[in-house]
Amino acid sequence: MDFGGPDALRVVELPEVHAGPGEVRIRSHAATVNPADTYIRSGVLARRLRPLGPPYVPGMDAAGVLDEIGEGVDTDLAVGDHVMAIVLPEGAHGGYAEQIVVPAASVVRVPAGVDDATASTLPMNGLTARLALDLLALPPGGTLAVTGAAGCFGGYTVQLAKVDGLRVVADASEADEELVHALGADVVVRRGPEIAERIRAAVPGGVDAVADGSLQGTALLGAIRDGGAFAAVRPFEGDTERGITLHQVWVREYGRERERLDRLRELVEQGALTLRVARTFPADQAPEAHRLLERGGTRGRLVLTW
Repeated sequence: MDFGGPDALRVVELPEVHAGPGEVRIRSHAATVNPADTYIRSGVLARRLRPLGPPYVPGMDAAGVLDEIGEGVDTDLAVGDHVMAIVLPEGAHGGYAEQIVVPAASVVRVPAGVDDATASTLPMNGLTARLALDLLALPPGGTLAVTGAAGCFGGYTVQLAKVDGLRVVADASEADEELVHALGADVVVRRGPEIAERIRAAVPGGVDAVADGSLQGTALLGAIRDGGAFAAVRPFEGDTERGITLHQVWVREYGRERERLDRLRELVEQGALTLRVARTFPADQAPEAHRLLERGGTRGRLVLTW
């Protein structure tokens, strides 16, 4: 694959890979299509990827069957287990592949009763939400605003915040209001312009922090109390104000946090986290999946299957 529009995605044959020390190999059955994958495909990340050489394989989540365990791996997993993994794509090592090798610390069992396609939607977005909350470090009883709450990152953030004992104010369109309430938001405000004012109307003193899933950036600062905090999942442009602390959320930091990923699995099994698949595509229809994602409005994740 070279860089470009959705049609730059094409099927290629790669050499067989094997698990090295500390690694496992997965026969992938499903890979989630995330916005980050479109940045790899389009060339936004070309400067970082070109030294690795083509083909450039996107994909930050995968689920399938564990089929090889490398030397020195201390795990309770066994060959034949259905597993899910966060994948940090580097060159040919992204998740859009029938066979992937990843660190053993990036892999856990799929939640009980959950198929591989559905399980694949959890690792990257779930760990991103977990990292955002850990960086904000709000105590139980704190108030968090979540934007893009109907999306995957936003939805997981709402639900994990409730597990953490936080009060959640979330945004939603009229069409998504019922969904966002069902995810557990205590207060739902209408998304769009003047979102900061609407959050302030709900919480006059300002929220303790914002987790910005809809990438609104500085427009949200007015919703935060003096000395509060802001979690950004894309590079933050501009300056904060009034002592507000910026936390840049890079999921790579949790790329080998097996215990945290396994805790997400447990929360799915307990009914505290909701996994949502919008649509599945055969892997050779990846261009169509990318086109659909980039048109916007998808609720839940698009998933490629093998």
